[in-house]
Amino acid sequence: MRIITNIDDMKAYSREAKSQGKSIGLVPTMGFLHEGHMSLVRAAGEECDVVVLSIFVNPVQFGPGEDYEKYPRDMERDKKIAEETGVDHIFAPGVDEMYPDGYATYIEPEGHMASILCGKSRPGHFKGVDTVVAKLFNIVSPDKSYFGQKDAQQAVIIRQMVKDLNMNTEIRVMPIVREDDGLAASSRNAYLTGDERRQALGLYRSLKEAERLVSGGERSAGKLKKEMEKILLEGKDVRVDYIEAVDARTLKEVDLLKGETLIAVAAVVGNTKLIDNTVVRSGS
Repeated sequence: MRIITNIDDMKAYSREAKSQGKSIGLVPTMGFLHEGHMSLVRAAGEECDVVVLSIFVNPVQFGPGEDYEKYPRDMERDKKIAEETGVDHIFAPGVDEMYPDGYATYIEPEGHMASILCGKSRPGHFKGVDTVVAKLFNIVSPDKSYFGQKDAQQAVIIRQMVKDLNMNTEIRVMPIVREDDGLAASSRNAYLTGDERRQALGLYRSLKEAERLVSGGERSAGKLKKEMEKILLEGKDVRVDYIEAVDARTLKEVDLLKGETLIAVAAVVGNTKLIDNTVVRSGS
């Protein structure tokens, strides 16, 4: 496994691989790898000849007062995990490499997709996401790019960017990976104390309750959100950021469920913000 830190070197490798007829799968990450990331690596390995995993904690997608400085980083640990899981190359550029002095170009999604859910409480977040992902696509030239369903809003916005800007990569969104207790795998889980982790399970339990209600015939988004909030607020250190029901493809809010609906939740547990979601299917 090779570690590449220079943009020109990464581009050169991609050109060489393509000249040999090899397909490239890209798994973009911010490091501190977990099983969710590794599930993406394994999917890329099954579908592509070469797997490139990027590790870059992107400062542009963090707002003032967020956890950019304390975001968990451990390159030696990540290298070991990546190599054991079948990554061919790690692309790990520095901030000055990605955003050199004088950098002035950003991609910012407009409309409701970027202003709902996490975009509502994190203005500018998806500007940072789209910008860095577009740069990675240009540098790595992947045939397929792999993202997790846990970041459902991000996946929808990136798909829209690829469509709007005619980018030549297929977006593959893979299922949420959960830890044994049901908590969605996340690098930020490392922040949680034992008691906070127990409270954080309210996110998963609230989503399971929503699934149960929908399977029983409930179609009112308002009623689902009310029942989910009750479960979340059982945690004394839990502050609800949002509970929303939106169309799974367009992210438009719905009052009555029909077709595929994304039920998404975000909450701050202690000082850690966590997100989770499920997609439910219902008739008219």
